[in-house]
Amino acid sequence: MDRFLSSAVNRIDAKGRVSVPAHFRAVVQKRGYSELYALRCLDRPAMDVGGLDLLDRYEQRIAQEDPFLQTSDDMSFFCHGDGTFLKLDQDGRISMTDFIREHTGISAEVAFVGRGNFFQIWEPGRLTSYGAEARARLLQLRQGTKPGERPE
Repeated sequence: MDRFLSSAVNRIDAKGRVSVPAHFRAVVQKRGYSELYALRCLDRPAMDVGGLDLLDRYEQRIAQEDPFLQTSDDMSFFCHGDGTFLKLDQDGRISMTDFIREHTGISAEVAFVGRGNFFQIWEPGRLTSYGAEARARLLQLRQGTKPGERPE
């Protein structure tokens, strides 16, 4: 398997480190990532985490923009200024830096959730709320209603 799937919650240790779930580490190893790139989600209190291919994807999109327009500058700020590199230690742990904690609200535990080609890290309670909202939106779609409408 070379996709980030499933979810897990792990505790942060006394030194501010958290173990990345074993099945996520297996994907990291299979993909040959030597370090991880973490980017603040634009619209959620979470971090997107992947290899350099995640950063490459954003940089390819920036390259399509006119470098003299504000959009290009904003996108560069987003992917370069709102990102950080994470190192996995020999035991498969990453540090929960202030940069990550301030954006996510993470304190004692970290929720990891697979997103296919990347994974996210969340404060567990916020992930639970987001998951409920996402399921509700999908249920409305299944029932043929628009968000905010009630099924007939």
